[in-house]
Amino acid sequence: MGDSRPADRYLDAAIGLLHRVRDEESEAIAAAGTLLADTVAAGGRLFAFGAGHSSLAAQDLVYRAGGLALMNLLAVPGAVGVEAPATLGSALERVDGLASAVLDSSPLRAGDVLVIISLSGRNALPVEMASGARARGVRVVGVTSVAYASGTTPRNASGTFLKDHCDVVLDSKIAVGDAELTLDTVPAPFAPASTVVTTALLQAVMATAAASLADRGVEPPLLRSGNVDGGHEWNGRVLEQYRDRIFYRQ
Repeated sequence: MGDSRPADRYLDAAIGLLHRVRDEESEAIAAAGTLLADTVAAGGRLFAFGAGHSSLAAQDLVYRAGGLALMNLLAVPGAVGVEAPATLGSALERVDGLASAVLDSSPLRAGDVLVIISLSGRNALPVEMASGARARGVRVVGVTSVAYASGTTPRNASGTFLKDHCDVVLDSKIAVGDAELTLDTVPAPFAPASTVVTTALLQAVMATAAASLADRGVEPPLLRSGNVDGGHEWNGRVLEQYRDRIFYRQ
């Protein structure tokens, strides 16, 4: 490790991944942002899904200051974030057929967009969520690490990965195992960066979508911080204007 501190090494690694995403995923970011803008302009709705820690990046898009008000969380009870028992969420990701039940009970409809976040993209829930959504006429943006498709085996009945069922794929560039550091005195790799990179990647997509709408003469349905003067009033108007496309208030 030399004289470099672990904190510095981790931050350098995260910055390096962000540079890779910026340089290598620019076309995919533009495509995803344009797809979201197309959907908003056409009267469609936006949803995001992730299980376990992948849910953190999905939740960061919902009811977010500076974010699109139309982004809704598609939640699977027991798999949102890290709830106790934490192992239940991991088990639910591997349950065949669960995605169909979730989609059948959700407000998703043809013409909507679903952003699906899964680092490995190998488990049944995100894979079947993507394939099932597309079968229903929903466009799918997948956020995953493509490296897992060559470094691991699928863990679902179809034998495929999330990336195989998406209209747009965003590659987070995270290495298999999601740990950026090693140290002789530490028995396992450590310091994951997937949340940092995935969240930034998705916010880049949101920025693209907002700018794309503005370029068309459509005011982006953005929320403002409630902690600035006038923020609550602004948000109230936006939420009322788009109340038929927002589900997190129910």
